[in-house]
Amino acid sequence: MKSTLKEIEERFDGDVDRFSNLETGQQTTLDARFNMELITSAIAQRYPHLGSVLDIGCGAGNYPVKLLEKVAATDITLVDLSQPMLDRALQRVQSCTTANVTIVKGDFRTTELKEGHYDVIIATAVLHHLRDDEDWEKSFRKLYNLLREGGSLWIFDLVYQRDEKLQTLLYTGYYGDYLSGLKDEAYRDHVFAYIEKEDSPRDLMYQLDLLKKVGFSSVDILHKNLCFASFVGIKEG
Repeated sequence: MKSTLKEIEERFDGDVDRFSNLETGQQTTLDARFNMELITSAIAQRYPHLGSVLDIGCGAGNYPVKLLEKVAATDITLVDLSQPMLDRALQRVQSCTTANVTIVKGDFRTTELKEGHYDVIIATAVLHHLRDDEDWEKSFRKLYNLLREGGSLWIFDLVYQRDEKLQTLLYTGYYGDYLSGLKDEAYRDHVFAYIEKEDSPRDLMYQLDLLKKVGFSSVDILHKNLCFASFVGIKEG
């Protein structure tokens, strides 16, 4: 049985300090800092006069804080299951902007958000919690509908390989070696265990195809390293 939303919420409730620090909170994620820089720079390049930003699964607010170093925004909405994470994110984001910052506690799939409103949606290390194909398609369709024309969805997440032998090589092999190098094999096994319990990632091509299916007219890969990838879908008018 996969983790419930309540179990996921409770895990993050107790880990706010770690996830507020890129040196500790993102160490299990390959190229975390590079992808944050890449995504926020790309958003700033594409939207020099940025309006509304939505960060689903915002955690402690790392991405909005980094984005606001590069470009101002009109309003920012932060969504997360964890209230302590939202409280920290609100504090950090408000300290670096005069924009209106709104926090929403809950699951983005069921939370009431403004359709056709957002210029940018950020979804980092959150979509791997989706479950079956219906859940994935409904969620991608909702995100598409939340964007205004010309808006875009920016994703960075764990991905699987379609081919089982490649999955074994890239995930169990290379990524496993990376985790062991951070600490030891026990730590690797701990990370693998909570991924197995908590996450249901899909392969990169599945997600790119799904972005196109729900209506994104332009889809592009930003970066991929082993089992982590960043990519974007643009809703062109």
